[in-house]
Amino acid sequence: MTGPPPARPDTEHGTGDGRDDADVIAQSLDEPELFAGLYDRHAPDIHRYAARRLGEGAADDITAETFLIAFRTRGRYDTAHRLARPWLYGIAANLIGKHRRTEVRALKALARTGRDPVAASWSDRSDDRLAVQAPLAGALAALSPGDRHVLLLVAWADLGYQEVAEALRIPLGTVRSRLNRARRKVRASLSTDPAFTSEPTASRASAAPSGQELNPSWTK
Repeated sequence: MTGPPPARPDTEHGTGDGRDDADVIAQSLDEPELFAGLYDRHAPDIHRYAARRLGEGAADDITAETFLIAFRTRGRYDTAHRLARPWLYGIAANLIGKHRRTEVRALKALARTGRDPVAASWSDRSDDRLAVQAPLAGALAALSPGDRHVLLLVAWADLGYQEVAEALRIPLGTVRSRLNRARRKVRASLSTDPAFTSEPTASRASAAPSGQELNPSWTK
């Protein structure tokens, strides 16, 4: 795979034929080929999230391994959870965690120089867009792995608190405490940089990638 897999026009929770994720997983135990539907539905989002964390090259491997593990362990999936997103993001987060040194090195490089290959997946293009993310990259690099997982699953994967708890297999209270701590540390770090403390102009706001705006709302 050389990029994010194409998405099929499926609904968010099902395939359009009445089957949701849990149905697909359960039925795939007897008909393994049906599991491809789960891949088609969720692989683009998993790939996008992994690319933002580790870059495009690593994202290909993370996505492929995420669904390979999911396929091999689908017999243990709790079908009470009708949507598989938290489960899949949890697998991906665990795999990304094994690359935490790579991620931190990339974030520190971006914070120091404003230029890093991983950062190319954070925006459409333009060195100017990458440069404004340097303070944010430094703030993320300073977080503990657990706090960074929680913050980015909320900010970049758009998971709710309960979904993050399911993904990481931690109590809901732990999600809240980690998220509060991460937001507090990021706010404190960004408060020292003028680009993140002044009101954004229209041009500066348009230069920031979606989900990583100046004064990012997910730090509040």
